[in-house]
Amino acid sequence: MLKVGNLEIINFDEKYTQYFYDLNAEWLNKHFYIEPYDEMVLSNPKKFIIDNNGYIFFAKIDDKIVGVVSLINQKTFYELSKMAVSPEYRGLQIGEKLVKSCMDFGKKKNWNEIILYSNTKLAPAINLYKKLGFVEVPLEVENNYERANIKMKIEL
Repeated sequence: MLKVGNLEIINFDEKYTQYFYDLNAEWLNKHFYIEPYDEMVLSNPKKFIIDNNGYIFFAKIDDKIVGVVSLINQKTFYELSKMAVSPEYRGLQIGEKLVKSCMDFGKKKNWNEIILYSNTKLAPAINLYKKLGFVEVPLEVENNYERANIKMKIEL
């Protein structure tokens, strides 16, 4: 069992950009494929997230990046997106800690809600979101993801 007692959630740092890409590419390629929107955002997170008033957080254990999550500014709401945990660190509640840190961050920023798009094929993720209080809301036909078949939100 891997130790997570020294887990830190840290802010975006450009030196970790490749982890952002690699961790997300791993799960996308395993369950789906990297869509054009994914490639654009993952290849240049500073331009498409940070410089657009968005946020990226990394889960770090010692000197190793083991997880990532972003809050993408979609003009009328913030989207919890691009969350990934390294395969060898799954099952250790790192994803839960990442989501909770985003919720706490949103509350401090006085946001009303956080939205996310997912796919019901990702049952562990959907269960986590429900456990933390996200509820399903109608999915608009036009969204950024071909794979999305569920939209969820949480009121902060």
